[in-house]
Order: sequence, then C-alpha cells, then structure tokens
Amino acid sequence: MGFKTPLYDTHVAAGARMVDFGGWDMPVNYGSQIEEHHAVRRDAGMFDVSHMLIADVTGARTRDYLRYVLANDVAKLKESGKALYSCLLNEAGGVVDDLIVYYINENWFRVVVNAGTRDKDIAWLKRFSGPFGVDIQPRTDLAMIAVQGPNARAKTAALLGSHAAAAQDLKAFVGRELGPYFVSRTGYTGEDGWEIVLPVGDASGFWADLKAAGVAECGLGARDTLRLEAGMNLYGNDMDENVSPLESGLTWTVAFDPPERDFVGRAALDALKKGGVPRKLVGLVLEDRGVLRGHQKVVVPGVGEGELTSGTFSPTLERSIGFARVPAATGGQVQVDIRGKLLNAHVVKYPFVRNGKALI
Repeated sequence: MGFKTPLYDTHVAAGARMVDFGGWDMPVNYGSQIEEHHAVRRDAGMFDVSHMLIADVTGARTRDYLRYVLANDVAKLKESGKALYSCLLNEAGGVVDDLIVYYINENWFRVVVNAGTRDKDIAWLKRFSGPFGVDIQPRTDLAMIAVQGPNARAKTAALLGSHAAAAQDLKAFVGRELGPYFVSRTGYTGEDGWEIVLPVGDASGFWADLKAAGVAECGLGARDTLRLEAGMNLYGNDMDENVSPLESGLTWTVAFDPPERDFVGRAALDALKKGGVPRKLVGLVLEDRGVLRGHQKVVVPGVGEGELTSGTFSPTLERSIGFARVPAATGGQVQVDIRGKLLNAHVVKYPFVRNGKALI
C-alpha cells in the first residue's frame, strides 16, 4: 500500500483503476483513457495532483537563496503571484527535479515539486538553506486539483464564489491566494485552466462540485498522453540526476545571464557548453505501424544511437509520438528498434499539440 491523497476514497468509489505512482496510490483512469484525454482537449477535465508537494520558503533572504539553488533566475519574478519553471540541479549539472516557484512577496516564495522526489527535494533544499537563514515548510495541510481544457475555467468559476472574477483575470503562469484557495493559471496538459490549492478537508467536496458542473474525472494515463503531446518533460523519464537540462530540451530554463550569478551546477553546465553538448532531446513521429515506448533504441544512420525517453500513441494526432535523446548531429530521419524491427521515424520540433491544435 502506498501513500494516499485526500481524494483516494473518492477515486475508489468512482471505480478508478488505482496504480502505484512514485509511491502513491493514484487513479490511472476511470473508464476510457482516450475519452478522458479528449475531454481535456475538447471540453474540461480534472486531475488529483495532491501527491505533488507544496512547500513555502520564507525569510528575508529567500530571493537570494532561490537564485543560488535554482538554475532559472527568480530575479525575473517581480509581480506578486508570478511563477517560474526551473530545474533543481546537483553539482554535476544533473536534474534533481523540475519544479514551479511562485513569488508571493520578498519574504515568501512557494515551490511545487514532484511526488516521487518530494522527500529528496526537501532534503536538497534544506542542505543549502542554512547560510541564507530561510525556512522551508512542507504544506501537507493542502490538496491540489488541476482543472484543464478549453471550458475548464468557465465550468469552474462558479465554484469560486466571489473570487471568480479575480481568478478569471489571472494571466498565464500567475497564481494568487483568493480566499481559501490558491489559484494558478498553470497546468501540465497544453490546455488552458487552473491548478487550485485548497485545504485538505475541502478537497472531496470541491471534486464532487466539479463533477456536478460537468468536469470529467481524469487519471494519470490521460495526463501522460496530454503532457507528451504538449511537449512537456516527465521527471525520471526525460531527465534525471544523471542528465543535464542541456541534453533534455530544457536549456531555456537555465538562466546563464547575468554571468556573475552562481548557482548549484553552474560550473558543470558551463564546462558542458564549452566542450559541446553531445546529445539533444528531440520529438519523434513514427512513420510505420507501431507504438513508440520509453527505452526503445534509436538508430541514427551514419551518426550513432540514442534512446526513446517517452513514447505513446497520441489520441489527438492518431499517430505514435515520443521524445528521444540522440546524438547532437542527428538530422531529420531516424529508425527505432521496435521488437527487433527498425521502423522509420522523423524528427519534429515539439510541442506536438497545444490548445487543441496539431502543430506538426
């Protein structure tokens, strides 16, 4: 038995198929995974993401601390509620985790980290906190529900009562405390929507109200196909402690300027850049019949070999897509070893789908 979110009994009562995910008992689907996927692309779906950990970082030098411990630069955050996506790196430049950090005020930032790495992340953050005098407080009293899709905000707004208008006014990648909720216009699906943080005791009632408002219950299966279509990395698949963000399609999340800012892992990344980054993460679309899956071998004729990091059948595109880490010299065509057969695939720029529209 794994850890359980406050919505565990709700998922079981709804007939969800429960699986282990990062040590948590989580719903993979409630019925048809493809229907759940389409509900998010075409209407509105909701996900229990309470297994992810929210932690508040407080203290007079919180900004200085986060500028050192994160690869992206929180100096960019000037508006209260503004969020930033970043990697947490080790000294070798490997990715300890990816996370979102919110600027609330100069003495308070909020981070949201992944479920399977939550204990490791908190220990890592605390390792560097002493000299800066900051406090790191995990918020286990809070749950989180993601509501995603073109009609997600419209269907959810009425449940926020007098805070609905303020929530509707939120810009992308901004979150604010609105009464008992912390509402952010973020997500992991490539669709518009909100991620709503609320007290643990309110989670099941809010979930039931969303369902009554016509928001579809969705599990981790749909969340994975949606995030892959949207070109979003999954920790443990597309990056980990042994791979740098420069080889994971995440160079854009590393703030090398200003050059005088030191951060954990910077020296390793600077050396990697100087010597030449040997691999890159690319999007693949399979041309032959089959399904791309993680760990399949990728053959780049005349160049070398790589590996699928993520792969799936895309319900939106009705084709098989994936991410692959391949030699930097890889061009537009590769072959993928699927059950002993080399099948053709072409390299594309991801995301594959955003806001319901095919981009390839």
